[in-house]
Amino acid sequence: MSWGTELWDQFDNLDKHTQWGIDFLERYAKFVKERLDIEQNYAKQLRNLVKKYCPKRSKDEEPKFTSCVSFYSILNELNDYAGQREVVAEEMTHKVYGELMRYSQDLKAERKHHLQEGRKAQQYLDQCWKQMDNAKAQFYLRTHTADESKNEYAAQLQNFNGEQWKHFNNAIPHIFKNLQDMDERRTVKLGETYRSFAEVERRVIPIVSKCLDGMVSAAKAVNERKDSAIVVESFKSGFEPPGDFPFEDFSQNLSRTGSDGTISNTPKGDRDKEKDGGSAPRSDPKHAVSRSKNKLWLFGKKPKAPSLEDYSHLPPEQRRKRLQQRIDELNKELQKEMDQRDALNKMKDVYEKNPQMGDPSSLQPKISETICNMEKLRSEIHKNETWLSEVEGKQSSRGDRRHSADNHHHTPQGRESPEGSYTDDTSQEHHTPRQRPSPSKTGPQNPDPHEFDDEFDDDDPLPVIGHCKALYSFDGQNEGTLVIAEDEVLYIIEEDKGDGWTRARKQSGEEGYVPTSYVDITLEKNSKGS
Repeated sequence: MSWGTELWDQFDNLDKHTQWGIDFLERYAKFVKERLDIEQNYAKQLRNLVKKYCPKRSKDEEPKFTSCVSFYSILNELNDYAGQREVVAEEMTHKVYGELMRYSQDLKAERKHHLQEGRKAQQYLDQCWKQMDNAKAQFYLRTHTADESKNEYAAQLQNFNGEQWKHFNNAIPHIFKNLQDMDERRTVKLGETYRSFAEVERRVIPIVSKCLDGMVSAAKAVNERKDSAIVVESFKSGFEPPGDFPFEDFSQNLSRTGSDGTISNTPKGDRDKEKDGGSAPRSDPKHAVSRSKNKLWLFGKKPKAPSLEDYSHLPPEQRRKRLQQRIDELNKELQKEMDQRDALNKMKDVYEKNPQMGDPSSLQPKISETICNMEKLRSEIHKNETWLSEVEGKQSSRGDRRHSADNHHHTPQGRESPEGSYTDDTSQEHHTPRQRPSPSKTGPQNPDPHEFDDEFDDDDPLPVIGHCKALYSFDGQNEGTLVIAEDEVLYIIEEDKGDGWTRARKQSGEEGYVPTSYVDITLEKNSKGS
């Protein structure tokens, strides 16, 4: 049905209807805008929630428990879900709200234009009617006086009839048809935006479903057995449960010494040996107290210990893991330094073959620095490997003692080693490897001032097996090391035994250790392999 033929006399009602249609369009646009604000606030609150419960952590503090890992996976999926809500808001902003606002402005301009044309047509028709009415009045006044008035009336009447026919058959139908097209386009646009409103939501449904599936998968990944195993692995000390305390009868053979006022509580078996003339092993009171303390804390509150460089404050198993971890890290750093040294040497060779590319001497300070770093890292690795060997040796000795106890062998009374640990091997005290100090300033903070004294107390000096020339200067701040200057010539009296140090003697007779990589060594032919 056409508005031009059916609603030719409803100009005012069509004016109101078209205005209502534009108002309804703008009201829907306002609804979409409020929905966008809700989506954006919702996404922002979700991101704040994820940020609140997912603080930044360093690599060493990454969670190990599957429950924590799953929870952080849920937080990541929730963060992605918030991103999809932002995508919905952004899509609706561009494709729905922005389009509606632009279309509303276009409709207002087009409606204004059409209504102005309709009013102009109505005004023109009214003007023609007034002219006809004036002519009609003149006709009645001059009916009998002038044919001109009659002719003018007839002409105006004919003109009015023609204009009226044009108005109701051409102008108004055309204008109303334009208004009809405009309103139908508005209705179509609303349908399209309704569909876009749903399609925007539908497009993110697969991703939202994946986010929810990820949350469910993360929840299923929680493994209580694995978390329990991680707890055991993280806190296992390596200690054996303490044994039974023997019954000590204090009612017999109580004797008080006059020197220190202590009561003797020698076990009965030892007293029997003393009576038989034998010498029972004497227990060290400090040793017994320290051993009982080391065992009893397992049943109570663990005493706090300061954090030491060699991790001696940790239980054996934890100390072994930490030392092995540090050794692995130092080996990685050493490999990086070696790769850098090789790269610098290759670059130096290229510069020597092609001087126009660069000065080879400009790379020497960096090569020297890299070599120094390598020596420091080797010293640190050697030091930590020594501590690791000590821990593994103690663990193996404890295993031997447990095996011996299981087979009912007699275990000799333990003694405290110089390092503060207990050992059953009496020969171990005399064969403890001597640690040579590192030239690095990152070595032991308080080196033993008499660490190298025993090596230089020989009556006869060691024979000279070669000589060396210092490539770099060395400050020799630690005990047992020599201070050398660049290009200084020294005598070699002991080769490097694999720890990066060479024993040398200066022209003045002073002896000590120097870093092997700091000197160019030339050995005598008849002394190699000695």
